[in-house]
Amino acid sequence: MEEKCLRDKIGEFLCEFAREDKRIYVIDSDLAKSTKTIEFQKEFPERFVETGIAEASAMSIATGLAAEGQIPFYVNFAIFVAGTAWTQLRQAAYANANIKMIGTYAGMDNGKDGASHHANEDIAIVRSIPNVKILDPSNVKEMKEALKIAIDYDGPVYIRVARDKVPDVQFEQNSKIGKAKLIKSEGNDFALIYEGTAAGIAYKGFEALREKGYKGKLINVFSIKPIDEELIENMANKVKAVVTIENHSVIGGLGGAVAEILAKESKHAPLEFVGVEDVFTESGSADEVKSKYGLNINNIIMKTENAMKKSLPISVVPKRNFIQKLKAFFK
Repeated sequence: MEEKCLRDKIGEFLCEFAREDKRIYVIDSDLAKSTKTIEFQKEFPERFVETGIAEASAMSIATGLAAEGQIPFYVNFAIFVAGTAWTQLRQAAYANANIKMIGTYAGMDNGKDGASHHANEDIAIVRSIPNVKILDPSNVKEMKEALKIAIDYDGPVYIRVARDKVPDVQFEQNSKIGKAKLIKSEGNDFALIYEGTAAGIAYKGFEALREKGYKGKLINVFSIKPIDEELIENMANKVKAVVTIENHSVIGGLGGAVAEILAKESKHAPLEFVGVEDVFTESGSADEVKSKYGLNINNIIMKTENAMKKSLPISVVPKRNFIQKLKAFFK
């Protein structure tokens, strides 16, 4: 399975769209080489703003450009876009400013820089802000679609982009705000629900479960906010286990969003979370850090089997009417 780095496509795709739309600007905070927006800087120097290490100012500049009718993209490491400039982001969202943000090196992708640079909370803190849409592409096609969606949408959009390579699996479905994608449907033993930057380990986990004789479903959540409640509800009522997989903390991210949906349902399959537990991570290669802190095949298998053990067949779950009749009989 061919793998590609979505981060490497940021500059290329922004340049492509900017040739057709002169409203597109890029704001950088001293990381143009790392985020690949240096390509945009070379082709459109008059529409490239370099702030240096001044993330709050960069977000404010983006908001000002939006107020003047431009379409600014603030591109930086996810921890700096969502974390360092959070107050300015919140104020921009309060005004429903037409700003676009790309947070790359998401989750533990920035392995060797350590916990200070790992964005394991970005989904949670951005998801809590009203008006902001969150897109999480898992392949090159989705990456380009996410940028086009952000350009066409009037309001703040946060795009979470992997630094590590992800499987460049092609889907027939086009990406839309508020829609997830059912990638594989082989049975009803389990449903693995993943976000874009965790695509690689999600595919491997699915294959490992298949090798153990289980048949399940694989769901790609391109749009984290708004999330596809209908698809998730339907899947949770069909399978024996639901497991979320994310390159992020298990608190407040994709798993939290899915739990919020299922909490409103009277019955659903047991839910387990694969991701970073309530801890800070550490420095190391991205693969080693991810594996140590939960993103590994064994953890996916264990969480899935644990959930399946908790599951009761729908036929043996007591019905409300039956319980009421039973109570009446013994009165």
